[in-house]
Amino acid sequence: MTEVTQLPHTDVSVFSTISQFRQRVIPVGLRRAVVLTMGALHEGHQALMRAATANGDVDLAVSIFVNPLQFNNVTDLDTYPKSLESDLRLCAQSGVQAVFVPSVYEMYPHGAQAEPKVTAGPLGDILEGESRPKHFDGVLTVVNKLINILEPDVMYFGEKDYQQLLLIKRMVAAFDLPVEIVGVPTVRDSDGLAKSSRNVRLSAQARAHATHLYASLLLAKHAWQEGTSSTQVEHLMREYLSTQKDIDVDYVAVRNEDLQKPQVTESARALVAAHIGGVRLIDNLDLGKGGL
Repeated sequence: MTEVTQLPHTDVSVFSTISQFRQRVIPVGLRRAVVLTMGALHEGHQALMRAATANGDVDLAVSIFVNPLQFNNVTDLDTYPKSLESDLRLCAQSGVQAVFVPSVYEMYPHGAQAEPKVTAGPLGDILEGESRPKHFDGVLTVVNKLINILEPDVMYFGEKDYQQLLLIKRMVAAFDLPVEIVGVPTVRDSDGLAKSSRNVRLSAQARAHATHLYASLLLAKHAWQEGTSSTQVEHLMREYLSTQKDIDVDYVAVRNEDLQKPQVTESARALVAAHIGGVRLIDNLDLGKGGL
């Protein structure tokens, strides 16, 4: 199968092969914008699409591909939510011109593990990388492939995955790839919980407990701006989360924009990862400058 479908009453075309996607005709003068996703689209993804189309004069393509290389846990891969039909509708409502939905074989014809990989380096071994070894190698490999397939001028990524965003920017710079990488602020529910495709797997009780992640980040922001050291802010976050039910903390960290330990007067970001109701969630928050 080459082209999956032309959505009724829309201009969105959906492609499943690299060759067919590359044959699509884009009007002269439009900037190629791309949003990469693993499906189960939500308001956070819509925010990326809105950012892409905000200035007009763009051709917006979205990829939907659950990349096996970035999963350390087979069960997590198998249970990752899939909702292609509703995803395509959301794309059609959000100004998307084309959707690329390849199979694993299309992306990795020799097998995902047999293909050459991009290596994330030391920055990929801390925080998320320490908890999920080689995760970022898988992320950067698929992003590199999709840049070459989709040939974007600009790509939009959410700041919720801050370490991922930083690594993608560094890869693009290191390989001199001709694409601009734009970060978009995290989208949250009214109670502060960051939008995530994994949220659908939370029970009502776990969903309520998950709001404490954002509360810990707000606690960190207040403490940092009061002049508290990064080590003590991390202690406060961990202590707060330890008093909440059913939250198994993976890590808390306060880092500068390069994910190094910050000076007390620097701008910093707090990051947290935890298992809640059997679902692993991550979040982060810009703390501003310390000692304000």
